[in-house]
Amino acid sequence: MGLYEKALDEILEEIPNPKLGLPEKVFEFASSIVPMVNVDLLIRNEKGEILLAWRDDKFAGPVWHIPGGIIRFGETMRERIQKVAMQEVGTAVDVLGDAACVREIFSDHRERGHFISFLYECAPLAGAAIATQEKERPQAGDLRWFGACPANFIECQRAAYQMYFNRQG
Repeated sequence: MGLYEKALDEILEEIPNPKLGLPEKVFEFASSIVPMVNVDLLIRNEKGEILLAWRDDKFAGPVWHIPGGIIRFGETMRERIQKVAMQEVGTAVDVLGDAACVREIFSDHRERGHFISFLYECAPLAGAAIATQEKERPQAGDLRWFGACPANFIECQRAAYQMYFNRQG
């Protein structure tokens, strides 16, 4: 058995259930050699505005983005949609049909730099309250409704999804 095989066997032993996620270094390695498949949630309110989340990390910097998440091994897209909705938005969502579009998204990073993204149009559940922030300086995880594409929208999603800001539901 070669060096790579031994190392990979040891890594796999440390990941009992990949459906629960991967250690960060393993995930970064995987995302540097194969595209990641993810779901993005285009959540609209009754006014047709789109919900965006603030992020500030080494991959994107301080920008607004459409909530989304990478599908885990053995997980369905619908499962990931609801997990993202609960984790990033704080409530489950109604999924309004099949994927609205599929885009190949690239960034300038080797890790987390190539995605196959399935965009799902969603709506908040009836009666669900989504806590949004109108602060001048948002914090990571803050949410805000937008009627137009903001100037500080993550560039890779702008190229893929800007057209959805022109549609009103």
